[in-house]
Amino acid sequence: MKVIHSVTGPIEVNKLGKTLIHEHLRTRAEEVAVQFPHLYNHDEEYRLALEQVLGVKKQGVQTIFDPSVMGLDRDVRFMQRVSRASGVNIIAATGIFTFHYLPTRFMFNDIDFMVEQFVRDIEVGVQNSEIKAGFLKCATDVPGLTPQVEKVLRAVARAHLRTGVPIMTHSVPSKENGLTQIEIFEEEGVQLNKVLIGHCGDTDQLGYLERLLDKGVYIGMDRYGLTSTLSTERRNATINALIQKGYTNRMFLSQDYCCTTDRYKPESLKKEVYPDWSMTFLLDKVVPMLIADGVSEEQIHTMLYENVKTWLN
Repeated sequence: MKVIHSVTGPIEVNKLGKTLIHEHLRTRAEEVAVQFPHLYNHDEEYRLALEQVLGVKKQGVQTIFDPSVMGLDRDVRFMQRVSRASGVNIIAATGIFTFHYLPTRFMFNDIDFMVEQFVRDIEVGVQNSEIKAGFLKCATDVPGLTPQVEKVLRAVARAHLRTGVPIMTHSVPSKENGLTQIEIFEEEGVQLNKVLIGHCGDTDQLGYLERLLDKGVYIGMDRYGLTSTLSTERRNATINALIQKGYTNRMFLSQDYCCTTDRYKPESLKKEVYPDWSMTFLLDKVVPMLIADGVSEEQIHTMLYENVKTWLN
């Protein structure tokens, strides 16, 4: 039976259970954290992450995918500590999160050098640990397909072909750059049913979403609570419309929640800006709203339990 590596060891894919596909235990700027460590409280970061993870555990969540990679200060030992304390599976990623530039070491080496680092994370371990990455992550944002962003996308594609682990992306639907990501992956020979285009819930433009889905990818409806881009009601209406069109088995539900983040300091400011945003919002409020709107329990089960299995298998 196929397994995926969590931060505490391998897990059979069929035993992942209820899964949140896109949540962050912590995000912060690596260079700031290294150069000005007094700005961060590690114990507080741990407490807040554990609080959120225990909250969703009470709602039956067994597995969380954390797509924090280089650029978001990935720390797999931090993830492992939270996973062991909570009993929830945490799946770590490898890849690079950048909207334009790369550090010198990657800028002046070729794509295959980058591929080797991603493969090492998957097959040997991350950050000189025994903790292995279970999926790949890359990003394309408002600046578009800059040369360095393209380099990362192609390296992620080649690492996927070497290892078989799936790909998750960060995208901006208003720029329709999920289609650009797909073009690169197709050129590299990736089977698109191994690709999850992230943040697709940030739009209700069904034409764009169907163009993605018709390519064979999965889409992340994964930013519940971030209402500045799209309201919860409009996000729900989009999901319902796609369900009616037969796409239940190609969507993931999540929140892209950051238990702590550089963007909002103090952390209390985050709640002022996005009062609903939390790791528990989806299950506390959104799922009951979807069911009230006519989405079936079986369809919710497919999006939270089953789709992850087919994406990984």
